[in-house]
Amino acid sequence: MSLITYLRQTEIFLDLSSLQLDLIAAICTERTYGAGEIVFDENTTGDELYIITNGGIEIVITPAVIGKESSDAPKVLALLRRGQSFGEVALVDEGVRSAGARAAEKGTALIIIPRDKIMLLCETYPQLGYKLMRNLAADLAMKIRNTDLQIRDFMAQ
Repeated sequence: MSLITYLRQTEIFLDLSSLQLDLIAAICTERTYGAGEIVFDENTTGDELYIITNGGIEIVITPAVIGKESSDAPKVLALLRRGQSFGEVALVDEGVRSAGARAAEKGTALIIIPRDKIMLLCETYPQLGYKLMRNLAADLAMKIRNTDLQIRDFMAQ
């Protein structure tokens, strides 16, 4: 599949025109990871958005970082698959990552979009920026709701 096809199938690029997708595709890079390979670590600064084109990504936290002494082994919070994006908060702010990401299997392929370049596109093409930020807000809202449900389940145990 082409880069444009992958972008078109990703929710954060919903309703973008072919021209807008072409502009985004021009700033993307692609990378393939081996099983267990780290994409980024928890508590590091982030400046990229990622889209999965093959394989899967485990979103992980280290219990020791949140004060749990039971184990230093990372705990998998979520498993993401093709078409899903992660690292979106890096587009909103330049804070530290709240979790890490690692490839769940050999041949996990990602599209990588740098923050500075996508923000320049958003500033240069306000309609593109509006659609992208609207979709990004909806995506983050859904992820916050899912996280809230996980916390409620955890607290009920």
